[in-house]
Amino acid sequence: MLTTLKNTLFALLLGLAACGSSTGQPAEAGTPANDPVTGANQTDAYFPLLRGKRIALVANQTSVVFRDGKEPVHLADSLLAAGMDLRRVFAPEHGFRGQADAGEHVQDGTDIRTGLPIISLYGTNRKPGPEHLEGLDLVVFDIQDLGVRFYTYIATLQLVMEACAEAGIPVLVLDRPNPNANFVDGPIMEDAHKGFLGMTPIPLAYGMTLGEYAEMINAEGWLEGGIRAELTVIPLQNYQRSIPYELPIPPSPNIPNTQAAMLYPSLGLFEGTTANAGRGTDHQFQAFGAPYLDPGHFAFSYTPRPNPGASHPKHEGVLCHGRDLRNVEPPRAVNLEWLIEAYTHRDPESEFFLTSGFTRHAGTAELQRQIENGMQMEEIRSSWQPGLEAFRAIRAKYLRYP
Repeated sequence: MLTTLKNTLFALLLGLAACGSSTGQPAEAGTPANDPVTGANQTDAYFPLLRGKRIALVANQTSVVFRDGKEPVHLADSLLAAGMDLRRVFAPEHGFRGQADAGEHVQDGTDIRTGLPIISLYGTNRKPGPEHLEGLDLVVFDIQDLGVRFYTYIATLQLVMEACAEAGIPVLVLDRPNPNANFVDGPIMEDAHKGFLGMTPIPLAYGMTLGEYAEMINAEGWLEGGIRAELTVIPLQNYQRSIPYELPIPPSPNIPNTQAAMLYPSLGLFEGTTANAGRGTDHQFQAFGAPYLDPGHFAFSYTPRPNPGASHPKHEGVLCHGRDLRNVEPPRAVNLEWLIEAYTHRDPESEFFLTSGFTRHAGTAELQRQIENGMQMEEIRSSWQPGLEAFRAIRAKYLRYP
């Protein structure tokens, strides 16, 4: 079982990653010998590409340069300390410092540490406009992903690439490991349900790093109008997708540790239901529950309360019955057993599926119909296989890592 990060460590690292170093010196890159070397840590590979350029950075609290025996330095601070001409920051869902609730409108603003203007890509704009890119020579993208289609950082990546392609501005992606990179599973998103929770015809879990995925959407012509961005990826070193990756910094407020990250491909589907997936607790995406689930079947219970990242969780202040998954071995697949179990052992008078939201998360209306019709997990999984085989053939062209 992977060791999970404690919530106190979550708060500490979130602050460190957001604030960066106060030394005014360039980051001293370094990682333990057996750990993957992120793109951001390979300053010798990408600093020459940045010098003399007017730069924007797409980043959040995970965008750091790790240093041996020292606190990580935020990439924005690293670039400024190295004398780079960093003009502005684009912030994804949850904001530049990663503290906004899921789905919360994120405002434009100014970074209090650096004075850099922050342009939200999860507010009025989801895609940078020409005015946001004016005067830039390069956009750098560096965010920790989870490898799940409806985790919105990949939608932000795609829209940034699209805007930059339209404006003739190159994009540099600094790659990071994906804790769910070694499996491909789930329904393929259908064109009819394209949106910010799924912009390309990929499975729910697509088994690629952001760098690999960026190259795929670019080369496959999945940007609007088939245009292509001028794309450079700084790949990982010392990385194998088959080796489990422990997240050093929580990528969003409700993914507090690696256990949550690895359960998210399965429990994220609860976001399209009326059940709670641990929001409003200290075990987000490591449990599920609802007041209308049968307490005779589900022995575990909890009461969601407002907390950072969940100002108003589902069933706030109400006792929920469900299942505690903090100590289960995370599946290397999309596990539907918990979703089917919750649907089966609910009060039959209760509303369970939020049809529009569930369809957007699943990428298809078929999954809800299959569960409502009593299909079991393996039968449903069999229906995914033709689409998964077709996607694996496309994906294979862009895999950089064993």
